[in-house]
Amino acid sequence: MRAIRFEKTGGPEVLALVEIDTPAAGPGQILLRHQAIGINFIETYQRSGLYPVKLPAIPGGEAAGVVEAVGEGVTRFKVGDRVATTNAGGAYAEASLVRADRAVAIPDAISTEVAAAILLKGMTTEAFIRRAHPVQPGETVLVHAAVGGVGQIMTQWLKAMGTVVIATVGSEDKAAKARALGADHVILYREQDVAAEVRKITDGKGVPVVYDSVGKDTFEGSLASLARRGLFVSFGNASGPVPPFAPARLAAGGSLFMTRPTLFDYIVTTEELDQSAGLVFGMVASGQIAIEIGQTFPLADARKAHEALESRVTVGASLLIP
Repeated sequence: MRAIRFEKTGGPEVLALVEIDTPAAGPGQILLRHQAIGINFIETYQRSGLYPVKLPAIPGGEAAGVVEAVGEGVTRFKVGDRVATTNAGGAYAEASLVRADRAVAIPDAISTEVAAAILLKGMTTEAFIRRAHPVQPGETVLVHAAVGGVGQIMTQWLKAMGTVVIATVGSEDKAAKARALGADHVILYREQDVAAEVRKITDGKGVPVVYDSVGKDTFEGSLASLARRGLFVSFGNASGPVPPFAPARLAAGGSLFMTRPTLFDYIVTTEELDQSAGLVFGMVASGQIAIEIGQTFPLADARKAHEALESRVTVGASLLIP
């Protein structure tokens, strides 16, 4: 089968198309034949070396497709089932081995492409807005990169919960899209002082929680936007990692809290995985969340996909199609 592999860390140019043997399903595993592969920022961090991985590596952790074979002891799925996973571990390929207890069935109402586009980003949203900080109706929340892959889902989900959403974006075009998604207020973070605008919107109080996937460029503005005892949820490094800072900085900002969560600590058990995925698929099936697949790339063009993602010109979800 074909796969994308990198032998050393670096820029998108290290991604190479290779031919490798198709693996066989072992005990507790399924062989998933991919029909769509989710592209996520974490793969650019792994490829660049920011997040260390064992080399050589096939990137990718999100895929959807059809079960081609099941290993010994697997009763959760059968051959022919449509399945999605965020634990493919080598998803930039035509197929992958997946532990059966780390995959979920795709409901009839959800297309395979949408499943690949929403599962990781949707469960990330669910974990962060329902569990990392249980957002309450009427709360005002700041969401950075509001028209990105997670941002689009988060903005819509928060609005469905009755939340007031302050969105930051990088251009007027993206501002219009954020408003269409339901954002109540939009800040152009490259041109405006984010914290000053947030204070203006909230009558000087600040927001109880900030969701920040941008990193270095928005760090100071995020902290300065928080209300007393507010929570800074930092979950990405699109502009580079957050710089080191002294814990006293949180005290000076109003006894602030900070978390650097990862989805996988919120879907540790199969029960947690099924519950989170079920909520995500339910929000899409109900029409409360619309998924925009902004870009698709052939598997062989993974390098172009990473270049587009890192340039921050992509909108919505991006997919590789085997």
